[in-house]
Amino acid sequence: MELAQQTAGFRKRGLNVAVVTYDTKEVLEHFSGRMSIPYPMLSDRGSAVIRAFGILNESVPLDSPGYGVPNPGTYIVAPNGVVQSKYFEKDYRDRFTAAGILVREFSDGGTPVTEHKTAHLTLRTGVSNPSVYGGSRLTLTLDLDLPEKMHLYAPGVAKPYIPIDWTIAESAAYDVFPASYPPSRQLRLEAIDETVPVFEGKLRVLREIKVAQFREAQKAAKDGKIEIQGVFRYQACDDRVCYAPQTIPLRWELDLEEYDRQRAPAELRGERPVN
Repeated sequence: MELAQQTAGFRKRGLNVAVVTYDTKEVLEHFSGRMSIPYPMLSDRGSAVIRAFGILNESVPLDSPGYGVPNPGTYIVAPNGVVQSKYFEKDYRDRFTAAGILVREFSDGGTPVTEHKTAHLTLRTGVSNPSVYGGSRLTLTLDLDLPEKMHLYAPGVAKPYIPIDWTIAESAAYDVFPASYPPSRQLRLEAIDETVPVFEGKLRVLREIKVAQFREAQKAAKDGKIEIQGVFRYQACDDRVCYAPQTIPLRWELDLEEYDRQRAPAELRGERPVN
């Protein structure tokens, strides 16, 4: 369980972890013991809490054993009970990874992948989850370190300036979401009487990837691994010179894992055992 692996990371940042589900106490005790879950699993039999939060999965038929299940998601709640952020997907099979949430919420963490050094900057790639499941929504990271007086142009800058650009190759193994950039600063270019948005110093760029469902991802994977290729393009300038545009090839490799599908015994689920 990916959340179990990341529980210490949440606690380190002052957040306790708990799970609310419509399953019975007996089912949760069986699952928690089998998987050594390190956080409370709370039984919301009748889905009262689920309904109060407005996250009941209305697509499940009333006569289905699965009726009462919520739309899966994660809330980050402040000590005063105010929801600070939430992470939900439309498809019940999809999940924001706990590690990806940690990266987004705290702007650090993740597993380093590679480092690229050029004459203008150092770029380090990373990933929230080096191993993934079908439907996982994880976060890729680019950490850039620019020397003093060097800057890059931010997205939205007008021509002829060239903004930074992070492209990722398409694949049946995943969907790609737009990159998320930190705030830029306005740089005044007195010599040409212009003001442009730029990045300086250190910055982190995030990009989410959602893995396809397991069977589709497995078909596109090679030897159980999903390969993500991309390119980072930039034009660096200092206080005297704008250098020629550069490109840096990027690559991530993720291990594709299958979900644990073992169910609790039929008697714990309230079903009659099949002879």
